[in-house]
Amino acid sequence: MKVYEEFLLTLKNMRPDVIIHNPVMFLTEMSLFLSVFIYAFPGFFGVPSSTTYLQFYLAVVILLFLTVFFSSMSTAMSEGKSKAITDSLKKFKTEVTAHVIRDGNPVDVKSTDLRKGDIIVVYRDEIIPIDGEVIEGSGYVDESNVTGESRAVMKVIGDTVTGSTRLVTDKIKIRATADPGSTFIDKMIDLVNRATREKTPNEIALTVFLSGLTLIFLIITASIFSISHYYGRTANVMMLIVLLIALIPTTIGALLPAIGIAAINKVSEYNIIAKSGRAIENAGDIDTIILDKTGTITIGERQAVRMYPNKGVDDKEFYRMCALASFYDQTKEGISILNLARSNGITVSEEDLRGYSFIPFSSETKYSGLESDSDYIIKGSLHALKEKFHVADEFIEALCKEISMRGGTAIPVVHNGKFAGVIELQDLIKPGIKERIAEIKNMDIKTVMCTGDDEVTAQYISAQVGLDEYIANSKPIDKYNVVIREKERQRMVAMVGDGTNDAPALAKADVGLAMNNGTQAAKEAANMIDLDSNPTKLMDVIFLGKQILITRGALTTFSIANDISKYFVIIPAIFYMFPSLSMVNVLDLTDPIVAVTSALIFNTIIIVFLIPLALGGVKYKPTSISDLLKRNIMIYGLGGVVVPFIAIKLIYMLLVALGVVW
Repeated sequence: MKVYEEFLLTLKNMRPDVIIHNPVMFLTEMSLFLSVFIYAFPGFFGVPSSTTYLQFYLAVVILLFLTVFFSSMSTAMSEGKSKAITDSLKKFKTEVTAHVIRDGNPVDVKSTDLRKGDIIVVYRDEIIPIDGEVIEGSGYVDESNVTGESRAVMKVIGDTVTGSTRLVTDKIKIRATADPGSTFIDKMIDLVNRATREKTPNEIALTVFLSGLTLIFLIITASIFSISHYYGRTANVMMLIVLLIALIPTTIGALLPAIGIAAINKVSEYNIIAKSGRAIENAGDIDTIILDKTGTITIGERQAVRMYPNKGVDDKEFYRMCALASFYDQTKEGISILNLARSNGITVSEEDLRGYSFIPFSSETKYSGLESDSDYIIKGSLHALKEKFHVADEFIEALCKEISMRGGTAIPVVHNGKFAGVIELQDLIKPGIKERIAEIKNMDIKTVMCTGDDEVTAQYISAQVGLDEYIANSKPIDKYNVVIREKERQRMVAMVGDGTNDAPALAKADVGLAMNNGTQAAKEAANMIDLDSNPTKLMDVIFLGKQILITRGALTTFSIANDISKYFVIIPAIFYMFPSLSMVNVLDLTDPIVAVTSALIFNTIIIVFLIPLALGGVKYKPTSISDLLKRNIMIYGLGGVVVPFIAIKLIYMLLVALGVVW
C-alpha cells in the first residue's frame, strides 16, 4: 500500500463513527476535542489563560492528536497489509476460454459463463478455468500463483483443481464444483476482507475489561471536579483531562485492534487463509492435536518398492495380478504398483481386463481391485481382507508384520479366496517431524495419530516420532469420535483433513485445517485452509496462535504496568498543592506542568515504539505456561514499571534543558 493511501486510511480510522468501537481511544479523541475547545475558549471553563498555560494547552492538544493518530496508524498498517493480500488474490482471477462438453462435443465458452456441474476439458499449457474435480486423465498442475510452490503438483482422478492455475502436462477432464463468483479464490478474497473486521472472543473480553477500567477512571476524574467545587476551588479541566489520559490504559487500547488484524496477516504469511480471527485465537489454546499419519507425519507419497508372492505362487504371475488389480486404480499408490510391475517386465492392457469390473478404493472398505463372475483379485489392508473374505495365512500375516515393523505399509492381495502375496509400500517419516512433535509436547499439548494402517505400523511410527497416542485401523468416524472424546474432557482440539469423510471432524474441532487440494466439503467444514496443502502447518498455526495470545498478554501487562508508573508522576504533579503527596514524587520532578507534559509525551511515543511489536508479535519459544508467565512478568511487567520512570525523567530533563519551563 502506498504511503498516502495508508495516511488516508489512518485519517479515516480517526473518524468518531469508526473509533467508537475502541472505547479507550474514543474517550481519548473526545478528550482531544474538549482540549481544542479549552485552548480556543479558556474562559468558558474558567481555566488560567496566561501565555504559559496556553502553550501547555496547545502541547496537550498536539499530544492527544498524535496519540489518536498513532493508534489509528497502527490499525491502518495492519489493514493495509490485508488489502495487499486481497489485491494479490484478485490478480489471480483470470477470464479464459473453457472447452465445455455440450451434447458430447466440446464448445468454447467464457469461463464466466461456466456453471457448477459443467464438464470441461483442459489441455496442456492451458489455464484451468474454474474450480473442479478431475474425473478423467492425470497431469501436473502449476499452482504457484495460489500456493507459492514452484514445483508442479500431480493431479489424478478424484483430486481437486483450483481455477486460474495452469495445467503443464497432458490433458484432463474436470467437473466444475463452483459457479463463477463463488470459486475458491473468490471465497478467499471474501474471507480476508471479513477477517480484518471481526473481533475474537478474547479481544472482545479484553475490550470490555479496558472499557470498564476506563469508565472507573472517568468517574474518579469527574468526582475530583465535583469535589473541587464543593470545597470552593476551581479545578483546571485541562489538567483533569491529562490525569484521565494518564490513568486509562491508552497503550493497549491503541494497539489492540492492530494486534487482532496482524494475526490474520501473519497466518496469510504461511499461505493459510483463516476464516476468522477466532480460529487463530483457538489455536493458541489447543490442548489436543489429531494428526494423520500419511502426509502429516510421513511424506505422504507411498510408493510400491517390492512384491512378495505367497508360497506356491509364481513371481511373474503375482506381478501380473498386482498390475491387473491396479490398472484402473488412479491413486498415486496404484500408479506406483503398475510402474513397479512394468519394471519387472509385466505389461497389461484393457484387453486383458475384458469381462472384469473395477472396485474402487474407499476409506470405509479399505480395498480395491477387479472382479468378474468367476474371478476376482482384491488388494487392501490385511484387516479389511480378512474380515471381507474370511481368509487367514500365517506366512502372509508374518510378512505384513515384518513390513510394518520397518515402517512400511503392507498391501496383501487376495485371489479367489486365497492370499496371493503382499505388496510393500514405503512412506518415509518427514525430516524434522520428531523435533516438531517434541516442541508440541513441551507446550503440554497431547498428540494423537489416526491411521488406517494396522496396529504394528501405527505403533512403530508412533514410537519413532514420540506421539502420546495412536489409533490404528481407524475409519473416518474414529477421528470424529476422538474430537468428541477430547472435547468432553474440556480440551481444545485441532485436526487436519482433506477428504469429505474428514468434514464432520473438521467442523467439530476447535481448529480445523483443510488442505487446498482436498475436497470442497473439507474446505467448507474447516475454519482454516492451507493453500500449500502441507498438513504439518497445523503445528505452525498452533505456534502462531500462542504467539498472538502472548503478544496481546505481554502488551496488556506492559500497558497496565506503565500506567502504574505514570501515576507516580501525574498525581503529585497535578495535586502539587498537597505537600503530603510529595513522598510519591520519586523522580523529583519540581515543575508540575513540565512533569505532566513529560508523562503525556511518553504516553504518546510509547505507542510508536510498540507498533512493530504489535504487528510482528512477541518472540515465542515453545515452553510451559508457567515459564511463559514468569517471562512475561519479568520482561513486560517489570519492564513496564521501570521503562516509564527512566523515559519520563529523560524527557523532563530534555525539556528543561531546552528551556521549556512553564
